[in-house]
Amino acid sequence: MVHLDLTALPDAVSDHFIICHADSTTQVRAIGNHIAENVFDKGGVKPFSKEGFDNAEWIIIDYMDVVVHVFYKEKRYFYQLEDLWHDAVMKKVS
Repeated sequence: MVHLDLTALPDAVSDHFIICHADSTTQVRAIGNHIAENVFDKGGVKPFSKEGFDNAEWIIIDYMDVVVHVFYKEKRYFYQLEDLWHDAVMKKVS
């Protein structure tokens, strides 16, 4: 899992990206659901929007300041968000 801090970038669409992946679409969907449920349960925050749960190859959960990207492994390597936002401060999170 990777955290991209976008706060120093003038044209960033959000302040933070959280990017992770899973080996199957079932796992991607489960991770996306788990994140949305836990953020609501622990912080009372609902996402501004969430997309991608139908095919579960790239789920986006948008909390405005934080956007969570949950990828099917092959899609993550194809889109390479870390390279696209290479000016961001990147931190690997365990």
